[in-house]
Amino acid sequence: MPRPLPSVTELADGIRRGDRVLLGRAITLVESTAPAHQAQAGELMAALQAYAPVQTFRVGITGSPGVGKSTFIEALGKHLAGQGQKVAVLAVDPTSQVSGGSILGDKTRMEQLSVDPLAFIRPSPAGDSLGGVARKTRETIALVEAAGYGVVLVETVGVGQSETAVHRMTDAFLLLLLPGAGDELQGIKRGIVEMADLLVVNKADGDRVQLANQARAHYLNALHLFPAKENGWTPRVLACSATEGTGIADVWATLETYKKTAQDNGFFDKNRQVQAHYWFRDALEQELRTAFYRHPAVQEKLNMLEEAVAAGRMSPFAAAREVLRVVFP
Repeated sequence: MPRPLPSVTELADGIRRGDRVLLGRAITLVESTAPAHQAQAGELMAALQAYAPVQTFRVGITGSPGVGKSTFIEALGKHLAGQGQKVAVLAVDPTSQVSGGSILGDKTRMEQLSVDPLAFIRPSPAGDSLGGVARKTRETIALVEAAGYGVVLVETVGVGQSETAVHRMTDAFLLLLLPGAGDELQGIKRGIVEMADLLVVNKADGDRVQLANQARAHYLNALHLFPAKENGWTPRVLACSATEGTGIADVWATLETYKKTAQDNGFFDKNRQVQAHYWFRDALEQELRTAFYRHPAVQEKLNMLEEAVAAGRMSPFAAAREVLRVVFP
């Protein structure tokens, strides 16, 4: 029998105390699509809105599958925890089409970091959300920050063209790359490279060190072809080995330098305002979509027209317009 859900007040108080169990239950609450849970989640987010946590640092980390994102994030997380910093990892996994849950389960891939008392790892299925992040990633960021986690690492699925979503909810954007050069550079999506504040060539170990250094030089040269960034920062290219732990300290030091630069020139606060704007518009779209499909007249009309569309008696476009006229005559 499932445990009864704590009240909104109990969840809010527990989160502020850094209670990991209640934090986990709160994230489950905001991820739920049940109407009653969504109402409670709204109350919880409102209750935490007035609570101002210490200034946090949100870092988005992306890269193609197989680049070693989980290994890299574990190494970076361990480095941060070793400095006494509380770090939260929001790892978005591909979604099983059968169960709807995460396929990979990042807690099982970050065994050492998951047991560190200063770290909190939350794997979430990406579901049908675009942008390589889960539908409620923004809310989860707010929850872990309210719980006192000063650094939030958001690992994306690595889906390529839609990575703009994670860029819109983080302060720094890190692109993880494999050793390689020449033609491989052409295979990287230009838009992702343009968004990146830091490029890191991973797996620079063993007989791949020279290859990684060559790749680093190629990526560095390629960056000169891109226009100057609005944040006044010149993107850096580093090399590291997540498995051996080499270069990880340099990666974090560079991210801290970026943060200070963005704070000093005012871009950091401006970007947080932009994040809030996107969050508002996205939340509005989700609420409109949910309310629309729950409308009894819309459901009735959908049931009538879906059969006609499937049978070819009506075009999908005409049917869509007719359904919309139920709410927007």
